[in-house]
Amino acid sequence: MNVYDFDKTIYYDDSTSDFYFFCLKRHPRIAVHFPKTMGMFILYALHIKTKTQFKEVMYEFLHEVDIDKDLPDFWESHKHKIKPFYIKQKKHDDVIISASPEFLLKPICSELGITNLMASNVDPVTGKYSGINCHGKEKVRRFREVFGNSKIDEFYSDAYCDTPLAKEAEKSYMVKRDVIKDWKFK
Repeated sequence: MNVYDFDKTIYYDDSTSDFYFFCLKRHPRIAVHFPKTMGMFILYALHIKTKTQFKEVMYEFLHEVDIDKDLPDFWESHKHKIKPFYIKQKKHDDVIISASPEFLLKPICSELGITNLMASNVDPVTGKYSGINCHGKEKVRRFREVFGNSKIDEFYSDAYCDTPLAKEAEKSYMVKRDVIKDWKFK
């Protein structure tokens, strides 16, 4: 089986950021959350708060949106950002594993025929996590929890923070825009 990160790997940008700005255009009142989000970001950058704590504050904007309407409309206008290389090589048993919220990726994965999605468990109404952010070593833990010792044939990501999962694969690739290169382990 092949395993893929999502953002900047098979999707050209960061889907969470894109969704945030999509919602901001529709619901300008979201901007009232910006100062609190930036304050929490600074605390995260100073290693005072965790990534999960920062993201929970960032996701407070979800209180202001109509998720049942905004999410399908978002993907209708953003599905063109799925990279052509992925469309050409996708297989029925692919696994997408991402730090982005599961609720955000589920619609596009379903449309692409991807049934194996692992992502951060974030409540689409409250923005609260159940569990921790699906990032770094957590991706390996989550993968092994579901797939046991299954072999990963190929792994694709845009970031070295995914090295723990890249080490689990027979072959790993670094993806930068439309360029795919062999993973260089540091």
